[in-house]
Amino acid sequence: MNKVAQVLAALEALTLIAVGALETFFFRSPELYPIFLIEPDEYDAVALWTRNVGVYNMLMGAAIIVALVLVHRAQVAAGRAIILTISAMHLVLGISLVITAPELWLSAVFEFGLALAVILAIVIGDRRSAVRADAASESGARVA
Repeated sequence: MNKVAQVLAALEALTLIAVGALETFFFRSPELYPIFLIEPDEYDAVALWTRNVGVYNMLMGAAIIVALVLVHRAQVAAGRAIILTISAMHLVLGISLVITAPELWLSAVFEFGLALAVILAIVIGDRRSAVRADAASESGARVA
């Protein structure tokens, strides 16, 4: 997995953990209204939902960190698979958010935008690596 993909995945993990903490512990904060659009009279009604989604996001962020550790411990395929799965989930969740709650379009863009960047960095990096490997093997075949 290339370095750009790893940095973007780490950024995605940290973003998920930070947003998860906001959702879990600070959703009642008036300063976060532009992000969550939760009115004070709705706090009790959405408490279970926000805490659940927040913990979910923190766990997904932690899973990406575990996946990056796997990548650095020579378990690249396993780490890549975890990162691609979580990023694909957040790509779909971001698109779903913008469709179901267009007023949260900015939150949706952050959710699916970073996930898409991670996926593209992995796929493009894998293709470039494959092209370089093919070129190296052809070069070696000609020398032999």
